[in-house]
Amino acid sequence: MPTSKKWIVYFTINATKKRINWDLKPSISEQETGTILASLQAWQLAETSDGHNLIRAATRHARETGDPDYVEAVRLFIKEEQKHGNNLGRYIDMIGRKRIARDLGDTLFRKVRHLNTSMESWTLTVLVVESTAQIFYQSLKDATSCALLKEICTDILIDEARHIRFQKQRLSIIFEKKSWIAKWSCGKLYRLFFIMVSTVVWLAHRKVFRAGGNGYWRYIKKMNMKCKKTLPAPGPGPLTAGNRSFIRNVSFSPDWTRRP
Repeated sequence: MPTSKKWIVYFTINATKKRINWDLKPSISEQETGTILASLQAWQLAETSDGHNLIRAATRHARETGDPDYVEAVRLFIKEEQKHGNNLGRYIDMIGRKRIARDLGDTLFRKVRHLNTSMESWTLTVLVVESTAQIFYQSLKDATSCALLKEICTDILIDEARHIRFQKQRLSIIFEKKSWIAKWSCGKLYRLFFIMVSTVVWLAHRKVFRAGGNGYWRYIKKMNMKCKKTLPAPGPGPLTAGNRSFIRNVSFSPDWTRRP
């Protein structure tokens, strides 16, 4: 398992990678622009967060766990996210459209984050959003014929794969310290939260998802797969036979792709 020091090395090296040819000219049609612009503006705004509250939570967590390098790793993670926002903003400028300073979804998300002081909640939230981002940016890439925008999306997708691994590792560290009953209950709550956030993201950006070939049920199927791969399993742990019987009676299936 990579240590925080190894993540610092990775983020530092990755920051030197140049995967976008900015000499390319945008070649996006008006129809494509009409489909993606609102979502492009919203994600650009979301990617530019300063991460102040996340850093505060990470600092407290690092102190509690004796992992001071984790704070710097989180700072570099935030910087990489801001790079995504800057690249998307630069593209919006190049196609002659305006960046936005406010978005309802982003505003609500930021308000929730201001109330969030738990590293566990922060990590879970970022992990779910990063998972939806993978499908969003792939859909955005497939929804346009613009070579420059495709390169921007590819760069983000490469980074997001490691971001998910980074957050998944931290959530696993936090999760493994819990008692068996806390693992079971939190595992169920994690999945419920994953479903809720995934649904909200679909409703806000369904035009782009559909344009990229991801209808509702295909999107949900992909998110269910990501849910199973990224979240720690709410296994029964060291339970007695009686406890196992109780768990079986009240648990629900994590498979939420089945149509009613």
